[in-house]
Amino acid sequence: MLTRVRPRHGRRPATLEQLYAGRDNGIGAIRLGLAVVVVFTHGTSLGFGWEDLGESLFRGQTNTGTLAVFGFFVLSGLLITRSAARTTIGRFVWHRMLRILPALWVCLLVTAFVVAPLVALHEWGTLKGFWSGPKGPLQYVTGNWFTGVRQYGIHDLLGASTPWGRQSGGSVFDGALWSLVYEVLCYGLAGALAVTAVLHRRRWLVVCLAVALYGVVVTDQIQGRPLTGPPTPHYGQVHLPLLGEVSFHWLMYLGFLFLAGAVMELYRDRVVIHDGAGFAALAALAGSLLFGGFFVIGFPALVYTLIWASVRLPAGLRWIGRRNDYSYGVYIYGFIGQQVFAGLGWNRWGYVPYIAMSLAAAFGAAALSWHLVERRVLAFKDWTPRRARPVAKVPVQAAGPVAVADVPIAVGARTD
Repeated sequence: MLTRVRPRHGRRPATLEQLYAGRDNGIGAIRLGLAVVVVFTHGTSLGFGWEDLGESLFRGQTNTGTLAVFGFFVLSGLLITRSAARTTIGRFVWHRMLRILPALWVCLLVTAFVVAPLVALHEWGTLKGFWSGPKGPLQYVTGNWFTGVRQYGIHDLLGASTPWGRQSGGSVFDGALWSLVYEVLCYGLAGALAVTAVLHRRRWLVVCLAVALYGVVVTDQIQGRPLTGPPTPHYGQVHLPLLGEVSFHWLMYLGFLFLAGAVMELYRDRVVIHDGAGFAALAALAGSLLFGGFFVIGFPALVYTLIWASVRLPAGLRWIGRRNDYSYGVYIYGFIGQQVFAGLGWNRWGYVPYIAMSLAAAFGAAALSWHLVERRVLAFKDWTPRRARPVAKVPVQAAGPVAVADVPIAVGARTD
């Protein structure tokens, strides 16, 4: 059950600023839950060639996995905006790089040089020709190293041995990586808003940007062209250096959700957290999914539902992700395990055993990723390059105290 927190000022409802302080919140639990939902959703298509979980139930508007990705962007908007507003732009970029890239690089290396060779031995019976070719393991790593996915597969592996490969007609090892490029672009937007002082002095401009993108969503709904399926060149695509192909259509929808989360953070002193409004938003979200109008009605409802739930979850769930955050690892490794299990034919035992294996593998890989990579690199969040600085010589005196002005002061040292 969701817990109630009494307002601090009489009978007035509490605000987000009053309820969301420090790390005592449910965001870690929600993010991990969203990552698990993605694994459940991929299990139907990757393991059995069925439609994605929830697609028919939600009238073809979306599926549970994509809905989870939408949720990630709302929470990212909240968290990343808070980070961008409280740090320098250099420190902000450094933090974002540490959080995304090292774990991604290790994932790519493990996929290309550990998982893929084993799959090749299983499917080909040899590694002859594996290390070379236009779509080899090295190209897989170099093509995807900066979040933009230029190569989903390695040779033709998993192309004919998995339901997904047979339907898509190609090799795919980690299709879940597609969303990272949009996450990075949203990081860039947050950084730009911070460096131009918009987050501190012109926060209303963020509201305007969010409203403008929501206008695009409403216009799409009216004209009968809402966002469906994987990223498509509906509004055209652009090729960005390092990032590859980016769909404007997806960027606008995901950008709206990110900015909506950012608005919640910037106006946290005015965002009222009320249980009645929370349950109403949850009902509106469910109704839009089941009966239509998800993008127009469900998008705003999703934003408030997640923010409300993040501060109303029971205290027993708030410890999740506080010390060990496995959500990123579950997300980026889950797809790989499911593809490999399907290629080995382990899906023949049915959906439930297949999902159990997938979750066990995803959590195992996520735990290794967190403890061996993510947590270790995050220890360098406060690292600062040493700067060459002149050292004043301290005069040698036979007697008397040394003057303070003659003592070299290290860069960044406190003098008060």
